[in-house]
Amino acid sequence: MGRLSYTLFNFKYFRKVYIALLLLLIIMMIGVTGFRLIEGYSLNEAIYMTVITVSTVGFREVRPLSPEGRMFTAFLIIFSFSTFVYAVTSISNYILDGEYKIYFKNLRINKKVDKISNHTIICGYGRNGKQAALELKSHKRKFVIVEQDKDLVELLREAHDIPFIEGDATLESHLEKAGIATATSLITTLPKDADNLFVVLTAREMNPNLLIISRASKDNSDKKLRRAGADNVIMPDKIGGAHMASLVIKPDVIEFMDYVMGQGTISINLEEITFENLPDGLKNKTIRELGIRDKSGANIVGFRTPEGEYIINPSPDTVIMQKAKIFVLGTLEQIDAFRDFTSQQDVLK
Repeated sequence: MGRLSYTLFNFKYFRKVYIALLLLLIIMMIGVTGFRLIEGYSLNEAIYMTVITVSTVGFREVRPLSPEGRMFTAFLIIFSFSTFVYAVTSISNYILDGEYKIYFKNLRINKKVDKISNHTIICGYGRNGKQAALELKSHKRKFVIVEQDKDLVELLREAHDIPFIEGDATLESHLEKAGIATATSLITTLPKDADNLFVVLTAREMNPNLLIISRASKDNSDKKLRRAGADNVIMPDKIGGAHMASLVIKPDVIEFMDYVMGQGTISINLEEITFENLPDGLKNKTIRELGIRDKSGANIVGFRTPEGEYIINPSPDTVIMQKAKIFVLGTLEQIDAFRDFTSQQDVLK
């Protein structure tokens, strides 16, 4: 199907207006034809008579009507009055009720969605979905929301700067409209585990390389979601309770971790950098040879081996090999300095 494409002649959206205009045109054609055949009016006279008859304004006829002309005029008034009222009402609703404004807002939003790529799809704009969107936005990550609740859709529409698709996220067509083919990740936060399971299954089939993170409510749902293709399953209630308990047991440690992870500020970043994202000049080098701290001020605080094992504060002699990943901690300025350094290495290779 391709992504949603709005045009100024979207029949589906302006259906009532087009039907009203078509009915008016049919009535006009009948009136003009009738007056010309029955009364022998010229084209201008027939159009004038049809307009004053259909609109019931009460002006005098061009010239006295014959008995047949009077019958035809009565017929035209009876059958055109309801059509004229319907047409005027339909067109007025689009203007006075602001429906045309909604259409052009949707047009602008969907043009933005059509151009987006390397983004995250968020299924559901409830509490979890909204928080995920705020976090991605604070880190300047691109995303598209898929939501079907009318009230939430209206909030998204009024926000102006949030790209979204109105529809059921469990349907392939809506995921396709959200650009799943060019997306890098998907977060599904729907309230029902069964719906999240369906989204995970569908998304994994449509884009096998997608990073999929799903919300779960019930304890036995996480295993099913992982088997369906979710890379990570988050249980908000369990995490929230564990977090509150940890604040009792070791409050300063947890508050420091919240600070590092950006819940209190975005001035500090913990970034992950894969072997594939490093320029060729820095691949298969040791952490000491990278010289990240000397060149940017940031620190490598973690290392993930190709086998998936995590190492905290890795040795300077650790080699950054294929399928490995390093975790860099620093301020936004330090992280940007590191990116600039790696970019320069990429240019110099």
